[in-house]
Amino acid sequence: MHMHKLEKVWLIIGVITLIAFLTTVGIQAFASGHAPPSDLTKVDPEKVDETPPFNEPGLKKVGENEYELVMVLQSFGFTPNKVEIPHGSTVKFIVTSKDVVHGFEIAGTRVNMMVTPGHVNSMTYTFEEKGEYLILCNEYCGIGHHMMSAELEVK
Repeated sequence: MHMHKLEKVWLIIGVITLIAFLTTVGIQAFASGHAPPSDLTKVDPEKVDETPPFNEPGLKKVGENEYELVMVLQSFGFTPNKVEIPHGSTVKFIVTSKDVVHGFEIAGTRVNMMVTPGHVNSMTYTFEEKGEYLILCNEYCGIGHHMMSAELEVK
């Protein structure tokens, strides 16, 4: 099969543009610290309330200006439902679901995870700005999905 000279030129330009685009996106994601949330740890969804650390959900201080927030998602609710975090602190979110697939998104931040029953997801984020943040489920989980939210206040 014979290709015309202009076809070869445009094919080369297209391949170079594709490589440049993918390289740029990869470098930006790496420089911004984007990484997929971890879900390597497993938990029995029927025994979430008995399994540490989910038997005591909430905010715990683990170091100088470092916290862990353990949350349990279940149909139409988050436990705990309201959380206060000190300004400038780094928070590791540790979440799991008791029943169905949920989404865990903090509006206005890059915190966004899909939470599946039987898996423990975690993600770390530093809160640089004071204010109130909305935690919401962004994965349809049933008829009361639209009411599933929690509040996070950075003081």
